[in-house]
Amino acid sequence: NSEDVRCKCICPPYKDHSGHIYNKNVSQKDCDCLHVVEPMPVPGPDVEAYCLRCECKYEERSSVTIKVYNVILLA
Repeated sequence: NSEDVRCKCICPPYKDHSGHIYNKNVSQKDCDCLHVVEPMPVPGPDVEAYCLRCECKYEERSSVTIKVYNVILLA
């Protein structure tokens, strides 16, 4: 299920741009700033410096397990 995987990039403030958290459903190999941060908040020359500051993590979860747990918890 594509909703069970995501890449989360946490980008701190950079120059006059505030910090931001970006989420996108991408494969693990595409979990980086260039594939996740859209629209890119900085112009071309600053993209590399901006992306080096971002921390991107690939996350997986099992929504079926979460649903089963919630049913048991509510029963």
